[in-house]
Amino acid sequence: MSETGRHKELAPEEREQLITLLRARFMKHPERHKGIEWERIQDRLEADPLKLGSLFEMERTGGEPDVVGHDKVSGQFIFYDCAAETPKDRRNLCYDHEALDARKEFKPASSATEMAAAMGIELLTEEEYGYLQTLGDFDTKTSSWLKTPPDIRKLGGAIFGDRRFGRVFIYHNGASSYYAVRGFRGSLKV
Repeated sequence: MSETGRHKELAPEEREQLITLLRARFMKHPERHKGIEWERIQDRLEADPLKLGSLFEMERTGGEPDVVGHDKVSGQFIFYDCAAETPKDRRNLCYDHEALDARKEFKPASSATEMAAAMGIELLTEEEYGYLQTLGDFDTKTSSWLKTPPDIRKLGGAIFGDRRFGRVFIYHNGASSYYAVRGFRGSLKV
């Protein structure tokens, strides 16, 4: 498997293991996808090896992807990272490449937007993050970079979210900042 998961198809045993794991998670958390049948999802997964590779990367980096919706117009199923805390192998990242370039010292290894693009996924938007939080308590000890509106990013900032004190908060920070407890969550339509 390539580093990004998008340049090489998964081996048959990797595909089978991933689909088995995704099915088990789907069955364990029916509250996340009421009215959606697994068989339809599996058919779409098996028909799209690139998306399956992206899901593999979401899983490999600690995201625990699961189905959270169905786009009735496109027919696509929507996966979000549903790990309780922001994915462990996606932390210590500034927001984007521009922010990474702006750091003069102590640069992190990468940025959230670059890593998401390499994985073939999108950062959650503020609205998507709010929806995720209706499905459970996420990021109670960590935080997640969110897709930042251009007007905020133009001014050097970026947004992130977390859950504290029983509430979901959306904050801002300099886009070049990075923390051991801040990563990012992604979405993927299959």
